[in-house]
Amino acid sequence: MRAVVVEQWGGPENLVEREVERPEPGLNEVLVRVHAAGVNPVDWKTRASGALIGWGDVPVLGWDVSGTVEAVGPGVGIFRPGDEVFGMPLFPRQAGGYAEYVVAPARHLAPKPSSLTHVEAAALPLAALTAWQALVDAADVRPGERVLVHAAAGGVGHLAVQIAKARGAYVVGTASAAKHDLVRELGADEVVDYRAARFEDVVSGIDVVLDGLGGETAERSLKVLRDGGRLITLPGPDDVPAARDGVRAAWVLVEPDHLGLREIAALVERGALRPVVDTVLPLAEAAEAHAIGELGRTTGKIVLTVA
Repeated sequence: MRAVVVEQWGGPENLVEREVERPEPGLNEVLVRVHAAGVNPVDWKTRASGALIGWGDVPVLGWDVSGTVEAVGPGVGIFRPGDEVFGMPLFPRQAGGYAEYVVAPARHLAPKPSSLTHVEAAALPLAALTAWQALVDAADVRPGERVLVHAAAGGVGHLAVQIAKARGAYVVGTASAAKHDLVRELGADEVVDYRAARFEDVVSGIDVVLDGLGGETAERSLKVLRDGGRLITLPGPDDVPAARDGVRAAWVLVEPDHLGLREIAALVERGALRPVVDTVLPLAEAAEAHAIGELGRTTGKIVLTVA
């Protein structure tokens, strides 16, 4: 099968298309023919350093996939060949989504929302599960609460705005001025231009902050939280600030989640959640996808077409 292999850890030029052996499903696993593969910041960060765990002899990046079940291994009862599925298998271990086929534990996948194309569905799993696990599982956002989403037009942020809104929250997003219309269209009640004002000077009384930036942004976010507020940061455990009295701060690392994917699919099917796809490129241009992503200007997601 075709796959994009990391020849050595470093720049995008080290992503090269190769013929590799097609995997076979084992116990409780399915073989998926990949139609589209999402591209995430963790992909290019891993490509640069090889920092994650569980790499095989042939390093193939990619966790977000949408495709069709080709075969099922012994013990699988929830899928059959021909089923359309999407998911984020095996994260943070190697899944190998930048390829024509991927093997995944069956419950790391879910039925693809019928209203989405494979390209749209491949844009969802890692980013949407990150937002869901942060806002729903970790922060337990309630109706009427005030939620601040940093980088609200980004891959995680644009989905977090919609998930928080679907939970009944009042949503404030930070974004550059050019992206304010999109963020409002996605459901934000207020949008702050972070280039024109320090968000802590214009925002207050927040119940939950979702911080995908880390560093000083996490520290400054503590200032906008009311007593009992929750700060959820995503970049890493070192970005969790020392919480002040009455405020909880935590780091969330996304994990495969069959039930979470089904909840996300349900939001899509009822029109409460939609992915924004910024750029679509063929699998062979994975290096270009990484170069675009590393510029940090993407609105929504980058997706590779495979099948």
